[in-house]
Amino acid sequence: MAYLGDPIDAQLAAVAGSDPALFAELRGAFLDSARRQVDLMRRSRCDGNWSMAGMRLKGLAASFHAQGLMRLVEQALAGAPGDPAVLRKIAMWLDDFSAGAQDPAPADPAPISPDQA
Repeated sequence: MAYLGDPIDAQLAAVAGSDPALFAELRGAFLDSARRQVDLMRRSRCDGNWSMAGMRLKGLAASFHAQGLMRLVEQALAGAPGDPAVLRKIAMWLDDFSAGAQDPAPADPAPISPDQA
């Protein structure tokens, strides 16, 4: 799924207009909702719960055109449920976004050499 819209802060600014309080509230609501879904992913005990929380998080990211987060969630959904490495990457993305980055791009996963496989 490809989204070619503006970055997340541009989407929020379009909704909030020139109201900085509303902008901050919307940004905070996005982060709260995203963190809630990541928490559900961490606590999931079956593939279905992992997928449901992941799809909700992906939908939230798509709604706000957070392409970096969407790529990470797609990586999570394609991998093993409960993968702590991808959950850390998602948490780091949310921390970076919370610190002020517009749409922090996820680092490309390092290729696995035949020796590591």
